[in-house]
Amino acid sequence: MFSHACLPLLLPLLLLLPLSRAEEGLEFPNFDGKDRVLDVHARNYKKALRRYDMLCLFYHAPLPASKGLQKQFQMTELVLELTAQVLEDKDIGFGMVDAQKDAEVAWKLGLEEVGSLYVFKDDRVIEFDGELSADTLVEFLLDVLEDPVELISNAMELRAFERMEEDIRLIGFFKGEDSHYKSFQEASERFQPYIKFFATFDKAVAKRLSLKMNEVNFYEPFMEEPAILPGRPLSETDIVDFVQQHRRATLRKLRAENMFETWEDDMDGIHIVAFAEEEDPDGYEFLEILKDVARDNTNNPELSIVWIDPDDFPLLTTYWEKTFRLDLFRPQIGVVNVTDADSVWLDMSNDEDLPTAEELEDWIEDVLSGKVNTEDDDDAAASRGRAGGHAASEEGGYDDDDDDARGGYDRGGEEGDGDD
Repeated sequence: MFSHACLPLLLPLLLLLPLSRAEEGLEFPNFDGKDRVLDVHARNYKKALRRYDMLCLFYHAPLPASKGLQKQFQMTELVLELTAQVLEDKDIGFGMVDAQKDAEVAWKLGLEEVGSLYVFKDDRVIEFDGELSADTLVEFLLDVLEDPVELISNAMELRAFERMEEDIRLIGFFKGEDSHYKSFQEASERFQPYIKFFATFDKAVAKRLSLKMNEVNFYEPFMEEPAILPGRPLSETDIVDFVQQHRRATLRKLRAENMFETWEDDMDGIHIVAFAEEEDPDGYEFLEILKDVARDNTNNPELSIVWIDPDDFPLLTTYWEKTFRLDLFRPQIGVVNVTDADSVWLDMSNDEDLPTAEELEDWIEDVLSGKVNTEDDDDAAASRGRAGGHAASEEGGYDDDDDDARGGYDRGGEEGDGDD
């Protein structure tokens, strides 16, 4: 069994391969049958590290006995093979390390979490914490190949930077590459590609951003004003410590490339989760309300809302609807227990209008104070003898303790329990 069995709500089988349908000028890749993924063991791992500019190793449990789980394991291999094929000209190697047969190699390389993919680049090891699909993995690895700091030198590049409201971003103003910029660059390598670093040597760009020489601004997602890192000039340690302290945003979007990292970063075992389709009028309006709430509470370290756009996860939508008993064609917000997917949802079904920012803040305050929580809702549901369907909680939410929905899946797409 792969790891992350604590994520039962997130991952049915997501090992997707692009469909192959040839069109003139548009052809999706299809696996060509050539083996490119290495079986990495004690006799060849050093050679593999020397051979490639970047080496990706999937650390896996021994081949399972179940035929069903074997098929899913083969799908994982196929994802890696297709990714290796697509990136064949990028000097990226791919390999698999068996946690049982090659335990010594795993120990020497620092591989710890079964079911994880590790990327070795220069002297760094980057753990991929996203959906193991070919398109997501290709995009991730291409980001890793880029320089960890992107330079901004004109108004057009600045406008692009300002539009990136969903991302954590840092930007610093430096005299040039042979300056305190080096500390900034070294810090950026610690977070690549999950957190984006930008720099400018241009005085006009710095003036537009109100940046002083050797100053660094930190932009939390969806916030209009940045935080200024204290002190000038900043050391690598100063920057790393600040980012680690502030990287959990008040409102953050679940993304395929870091979905496990986000989900594991819970607050005392729970997440406040909001579903909203950004392209839908109600979803867009609800998202704007969430942004207002986040901006009003950005200094509250106890608040972090995970926004999920169902359009980004089409294969998970019906699974979430079953697990949480929700209609995801409408915006929703609730509190979810990360261990068993038990949940309580704000009742918005009887109102034509969405809740105001003030009403949403009142509900969030009840969540943070413990007045709304999944354990109390379990007790209330049992006492009511609920027989399925939506059940309104005393706090105006919905409960969910569907045992069938908790069988769950880990990051590798294998079922948490059961055998064929």
